[in-house]
Amino acid sequence: MLEPWTPVDAELAALRARLLEGERRALAKAITLVESTLPAHQERAQRLLSELLPFAGKARRIGVTGVPGVGKSTFIEAFGLMLVEAGHRIAVLAVDPSSVRSRGSILGDKTRMPRLAVHEAAFVRPSPSGGSLGGVARRTREALLLCEAAGYDVVLVETVGVGQSEVAVAGMVDFFLMLGLAGGGDELQGIKRGILEVADAVMFNKADGDNRVRAERAAAEARAALRLLRGRGQGWEPVVGTVSALEGRGLAALWEVVEAHREQQQASGRLDAQRAAQRRTWFEEALNDGLREAFEARADVARLLPELRRAVDEQRITPTEAARRALALLHAPPVGASASSG
Repeated sequence: MLEPWTPVDAELAALRARLLEGERRALAKAITLVESTLPAHQERAQRLLSELLPFAGKARRIGVTGVPGVGKSTFIEAFGLMLVEAGHRIAVLAVDPSSVRSRGSILGDKTRMPRLAVHEAAFVRPSPSGGSLGGVARRTREALLLCEAAGYDVVLVETVGVGQSEVAVAGMVDFFLMLGLAGGGDELQGIKRGILEVADAVMFNKADGDNRVRAERAAAEARAALRLLRGRGQGWEPVVGTVSALEGRGLAALWEVVEAHREQQQASGRLDAQRAAQRRTWFEEALNDGLREAFEARADVARLLPELRRAVDEQRITPTEAARRALALLHAPPVGASASSG
């Protein structure tokens, strides 16, 4: 039997109540608590999250990625403003593993979306800086749950970094949008095969002025490429089109695509199955991260690992053998442990 959670204290109960009322300051405070790496804060954060789980899960979770210069922030602001004007409440979260170098840029993220950031029906928050993508992704997942509990019915998760951050975002949303950019030569060159394989829609942004014809042509090429890559009969065929965040063209049609995708996923049971799989993956990742942290915290491991790393760098030992020797310490009692149990 799982042990029941200890009831939240008065301070957490008050924070919970304010957050459920949709207060943005309470949401920001709760996310700050989730971001903290202090053990005491982490325990309180998990207690708060456990209390809020019944109120989460109802939002449309949309991931947005794109090649550098595609105008993700301009697009998200235009798309978000359209949705808030239609009566939705919008939260924007950013996944940026590179923020460990700059320690994040809260003002930077908000100045890139100045009108959306100050709208009373919107909440814009960058990812916390951290030492690994795994840590950033975990905190973003938990921030997403908090946003849902606060009543935001659309959560946009933006990939600010590149590479594995795109995969991480695809693993925490229901709908994954790839923004493309026409006019740069080979329009498909900057779109990674792995991203195309998980994209639910590919939209070429900046389809305005002289670039509109190029964007339409790029969309036609991407449509053909996706047919070859994805094939038929997979439940949802990714939609390819064009949008102009500057002129607002194509945004309403894109929202119709998002809604059609959600209706199909719900009707087929895929939405619940996908979210269950994401929760399982989240658990396994957290377990693996925790096991590694506990292992590397051992004094004998901490002493041996630098030596093994040097040996691998100098090709005095194979990486497999180095890992085997490190893991062999699992069978030895930690330094300071009693030699006998009796």
